[in-house]
Amino acid sequence: MKKLLFTIIAGVAFFAMNLSNANAQSYKTALGLGLDFGNGSTLVGPSIKHFFSATGAGQAEVLFGGNSTRLQAFYQYHGAINGAQGLKWYVGGGPGLNFFSAGGFSQTTFLLIPQAGLDFKIPGAPIQMGFDWRPTAAIGDNSDFEAGRFGFGFRFTF
Repeated sequence: MKKLLFTIIAGVAFFAMNLSNANAQSYKTALGLGLDFGNGSTLVGPSIKHFFSATGAGQAEVLFGGNSTRLQAFYQYHGAINGAQGLKWYVGGGPGLNFFSAGGFSQTTFLLIPQAGLDFKIPGAPIQMGFDWRPTAAIGDNSDFEAGRFGFGFRFTF
């Protein structure tokens, strides 16, 4: 009897988990403005996010600020938050390149950027917002780690 009860509970939990993940995607592509801020310079520029599956998305940004141009690309795994329409959590990360130039000095740095955040698509409106924590490891001549980096995106969905 206990095995049957356990099997039923496990089956219901698996079905509910798959159902919530099946509803995780509420838009296909979003294009707008991305910000990267925290310790150091604030960077702003165009940002695009595209879902390849119900839970997998790619995000790319070209950001400018603080004598830098930064190219970033991320893969993100999304999951639904039950009871919160349009709200999802995500984890992911990816590489980046930071091109710095000031006063005759220039430097290119490779970045490793993990992410953990929230994605919100306003129900009934073509607006998506995302907020994440993105600690950044810079690898190059002046290697550095900034734990206090965050991202914010405000995008139009289509």
